[in-house]
Amino acid sequence: MSAPTRPGGPPGGPDDSRRRPARSGRAPVGAAGAPPTPGDRSAGRRRPGVRSRRLPLAYVLPLRWSDDADLAELTGYLRWLRGLAEVTVVDGSPPELFARHAAAWRGLVRHLPPDPALHGVNGKVTGVRTGLRAARHEHVVIADDDVRYDEAALREVHRLLSRADLVRPQNYFDPLPWHAWWDTGRTLLNRALGADYPGTLAVRRSTFLAMGGYDPDVLFENLELIRTVRAYGGTEATPAGLYVRRLPPDAAHFRGQRVRQAYDDLAQPARLLTSLAVVPALAAALASRRHGLLLGAVATTIGLAELGRRRAGGTAVFPPSTALAAPLWLLERGVCGWLALGRRVLFGGVRYAGGRVRRAAHSERTLRRRLHSR
Repeated sequence: MSAPTRPGGPPGGPDDSRRRPARSGRAPVGAAGAPPTPGDRSAGRRRPGVRSRRLPLAYVLPLRWSDDADLAELTGYLRWLRGLAEVTVVDGSPPELFARHAAAWRGLVRHLPPDPALHGVNGKVTGVRTGLRAARHEHVVIADDDVRYDEAALREVHRLLSRADLVRPQNYFDPLPWHAWWDTGRTLLNRALGADYPGTLAVRRSTFLAMGGYDPDVLFENLELIRTVRAYGGTEATPAGLYVRRLPPDAAHFRGQRVRQAYDDLAQPARLLTSLAVVPALAAALASRRHGLLLGAVATTIGLAELGRRRAGGTAVFPPSTALAAPLWLLERGVCGWLALGRRVLFGGVRYAGGRVRRAAHSERTLRRRLHSR
């Protein structure tokens, strides 16, 4: 793509404790074709005389909330979104919250409980599988409840699905409180070395159903879906310049997710070994007083993150200071990597959504063998 697709848009995560968006940071930019944002009543309004054509596109949003602090904001986004796509919310919230959501979204979107016939430790996967079965269109966007598409991004995803089985956009945080700035260091390193893992993917429904969905008993469900599509023989598009806004969690939720997110590296051995090497390498450098080596490593990490920031017009959504977060994030991942490995060895897995998950994700080889055996 010649220019980045810049979105505009809502709240927290699907199958986990409710993630409330931080209220501080950069104010979102209102624009024609962008969803409504708090404090900007003009955002999302179409220009007079301009009517957007509804896309033959389904949008599946799996969620499980423990409170309704952000119900009004999400409802505003869904009201905007339904003008462009068929929207299905698969809601695993407790009964009293489910009833409140049903009343708020009646006539607005399709509101379903997860299919009780589907089982698995990862409730998000159950929600996605329920939503994909209910979808009426071939092209389907899957998005966490903190993801906010704009019209341009939805249309680009729809276009890319005409030639790919799976599309992996690029998320960016807006607003950008300290913890979102910190986590953006991870995003930039991933962009420099390949592609980041966003809170949204898009798939062809026929491909998803033909391969039998994906395993609900893993922690890193996005990686599992990506690898399952590849193992099935499907094609993947990773447009680095297709930007989709994401609202940050609150700081408490961010802190509570550090070890759980590091556990995802158990499905990526090279990343795991790299993160496990950080703390021993730092200790050795400090013990030998090789401060120049440490400064060189920090500078290299920042330089790599800056390459990720500049890639595909990323400077439009990633402020210059975010590259400075990369060494801090890498040090955090080095510590949390050991804690995650300890939970695997000592406790057989990591706690997630009231249960315990052992496997982060299956290897592509395992998935290919499993699909072949069918």
